[in-house]
Amino acid sequence: MALIGPGILCVFGLSFLWAWVIEKKRHYLLGLAAAPGLFALGVLVQVFGWPPQTQPNAIVSGLFYTTAMLLAAEGILRRSGQRFGLALDVAILAAIMGGLWYFAYVAPNLLARVYIQNFGYGFILLAAALHLTPLMKGRLIDRILFWTLFVFALHFFPRTVMTIGAQAPATAPAFAASLFWHALQLSLAVLGAALAAALLAAALSDMIDDLRHERDIDGLTGVLNRRAFESRAEAILAQDWRSPCALVACDLDGFKQINDRHGHAAGDSVLTAFGEILRRTSRTADLAARLGGEEFAILLPGSTSNGAYLFAERLRVGLSGTRFPFLPAAGRITASFGIAQHQPGETFHQLLARADRGLYQAKAAGRNQTIAAEGDVVSPAPA
Repeated sequence: MALIGPGILCVFGLSFLWAWVIEKKRHYLLGLAAAPGLFALGVLVQVFGWPPQTQPNAIVSGLFYTTAMLLAAEGILRRSGQRFGLALDVAILAAIMGGLWYFAYVAPNLLARVYIQNFGYGFILLAAALHLTPLMKGRLIDRILFWTLFVFALHFFPRTVMTIGAQAPATAPAFAASLFWHALQLSLAVLGAALAAALLAAALSDMIDDLRHERDIDGLTGVLNRRAFESRAEAILAQDWRSPCALVACDLDGFKQINDRHGHAAGDSVLTAFGEILRRTSRTADLAARLGGEEFAILLPGSTSNGAYLFAERLRVGLSGTRFPFLPAAGRITASFGIAQHQPGETFHQLLARADRGLYQAKAAGRNQTIAAEGDVVSPAPA
C-alpha cells in the first residue's frame, strides 16, 4: 500500500515530462516532473530501509521529500510568473534539513522530525497558495488549481496532529503500522493525485489557449485575423443587439506604393506600427482585426456613430504622426476610415458592407479622412 501513492504521482510526473517535451518553453513543467519522482524516492528509502540505520535514513528520505516539495511549489508558482527564488529555497531546505539532523543525531526525537517535515511542507505549499490568490479571479481551471493546492497544503496540519498526536511509535515496524503512516499514504494517493491532476489540466489548458491565440491572432500586427474577428463580432451582435454598436473600416492609403518603392520590410513596419496604435487606442471590449493586406476593421460595442468617428480620428492622427525611417522628413503614412452604426436586424456582413461604403467614399474624396455610412449622422468635435 505504501507504494500506491508514489506510483500514482510518478505517473503524473511522466505526464508532466511528456507535456514539457511537447512545449519546451514551459520550463516549470520540468520541476513538476521531477517532484513526484523525488518524493517516490523518499518513500522507497523509508519503506526498504536504504540506508538501514535510522539517522541516515531520516536525513536521506527527508532530503528527497523536502526537495520534492520545493520543486513542486516553485513549479506551481512559475506557471503564474511568480517564484520563491533560489535563495529562499536554499534557506527553507537548510532550515528543515537542519532540524531533521538535530533531532536525528543530537537529540534523537522521531516525533519532532515528523512535525518539522509535515508542518514545514504544509507551510511551503500554503505560502505558494497565498501567492496565487489572484487566480481566484481567473479561469475555472485556475480557481480549481488554487483550491486544490490550498486544501492539500492545509491538510498537513490536522492530519499530523490527529494521527500521531504527542507520542510517536517506538519502533520502525510500529511506525510502519501506525495510523499516521497509513493516513499519509492515503492523503498522497487522493489529495496528491488531485493536485497533480489539477496542475496537468492547467498546463494543458495553457497550451490550448496558446494554440487558440496563434490561430486567432495576426502575427504581424498582434490584432485578430479575419476568421476570428468575424466569429467574435457575430457573437457580440447576436448577444448585445439592444445596445449600440459601431464598426470602423480602415484602409492604409497608398500601401502598395510603399511596398513597391521601399520593399516589403518597410510595408511590414507600417503594419506593425499601425497594429500597435490599434491595440493602444482600443478598449478592452473592442475587437480590432486585420482583414487582409492593409485592410483593418474595429468593432466598438456600446459605441454610437459619434464614438466611432472620434475613435477613427484618433487612429488617423496617431498614424499620420508616426515617423518611419524610410520616409523623407516631411513624409507620412495616412489611412482612410469608414464608420457605420449597427441597425436593428442587420447582420455583421451588412454592417461591414455599409462601413466599407463609407471607406470608399473617404478614398474617393482624397483619402486621410473619416466618412460615416449613408444614414449615419455624426457631430465631429470642433478642431
